[in-house]
Amino acid sequence: MKTHYRSAVMESAREPLDIAVGLAAAGLSGTSVVHEAPGEWSIALGVAAEVIVDAHSVRCTSLGVTHEEEWFGEPLTAVQKCLSELPISDWTAYGWCAFELSHAIAGMTLEEGTLLHLVVPETEVRLTGSRIYLRSLASAGLAAVEDALARIAADPPPAGLLPVRVDLESGAETYRQHVASLVDEIRAGKLQKAILSREVPVGTEIDFAASYRKGRLENNPARSFLLDMAGLRCFGFSPETVVEVSSDRRVASQPLAGTRALTGDPDLDHKLREELLSDPKELHEHAISVKVAVDELIGPCKPDSVVVEEYMSIKERGSVQHLASRVVGQMPLEAGPWDAFAAVFPAVTASGVPKRAAYQAIQRHEQSRRGPYAGAVLKVAEDGTMDAALVLRSVYAQGGRTWLRAGAGIVGHSHPDRELEETREKLRSVATSLLAQPNTAGPHA
Repeated sequence: MKTHYRSAVMESAREPLDIAVGLAAAGLSGTSVVHEAPGEWSIALGVAAEVIVDAHSVRCTSLGVTHEEEWFGEPLTAVQKCLSELPISDWTAYGWCAFELSHAIAGMTLEEGTLLHLVVPETEVRLTGSRIYLRSLASAGLAAVEDALARIAADPPPAGLLPVRVDLESGAETYRQHVASLVDEIRAGKLQKAILSREVPVGTEIDFAASYRKGRLENNPARSFLLDMAGLRCFGFSPETVVEVSSDRRVASQPLAGTRALTGDPDLDHKLREELLSDPKELHEHAISVKVAVDELIGPCKPDSVVVEEYMSIKERGSVQHLASRVVGQMPLEAGPWDAFAAVFPAVTASGVPKRAAYQAIQRHEQSRRGPYAGAVLKVAEDGTMDAALVLRSVYAQGGRTWLRAGAGIVGHSHPDRELEETREKLRSVATSLLAQPNTAGPHA
């Protein structure tokens, strides 16, 4: 017999962002995920079940019972099996996967570290307009959230936190050198494109909830998220979805490639937009990304159903503007969301072409594990729906350190100085939103 959620409905005049941030900061659970999609915010609190994949095994826990087994070939089949056997009715799982999950899918040698972490929450809150939908596996969970919502309704948003200064030039010269070396490899025919990233340390402990709120007010992402899971804290403003799957098996992917700054000056932004739409390097980079997205969706979808629904429009994402396309398809009855995910992950716009050669180039030049950067933040449900958004424009904290990371798509026409500037443009989407924890020492703006 499956366990069922208890539910309640409330109304609130507060903004959904303030409610979501307030619940995440309320200390109701050591595990929390905020997930924003168009028209709906979800807040997952606590752990009723979870799935954790590492380089060797898949560990599944539900209602206090844990089962662990080694995976062979690729781990997603075991993940799907674990979720299908959950003793919880109408579940939704939230979490993230590392970029290196792609290495597992491709059969490459893996380093130690978490590849995927999903939780089915004990308590879940969904915000749609002024309406708040609550559900919990325990009546105490509902009561705790209702009490927290009452406090949030009475309290103003946090104020007075100091902004944090981040040195965006950290590692700049090394990045230029790696870009130049990678361009030589591309011109030699070893691959067509790879996204090369660099890490920028944050020397001050930040207030994640307050920083997320400030950043969300400054960004207009495809998805946003704030999570605290097993020692990893992360928030971000995803510019694109890796894959969206509806309950009727319709699949969509949204490749973004080609970037210019978004300054707030209408004349300059228009000039940069026109430059972006006419730059051969950017157009080439975008076109090959769209082609890969089409080729990948043909795998799990009915081939004649795969079309480019939108091509090379402009999407504004915080401090940058991108060339954007949308590819859609229809899966047959025998296919499911994890088939679509396996076909397109990782996003070509965060890996390269061909993907395996790009993985190897990224390993050579970055020389560090990416983890959640360029992976995905996931929301997947029992009804077959899935939302996987690309983890970019994000801040990360784990093991006593905090950092940012951003990259640029490198092709044969790339210039190191321009690619470095592109990483600065992207880093500013998050760097300007960081607020220090009270009473922390470190560089402030």
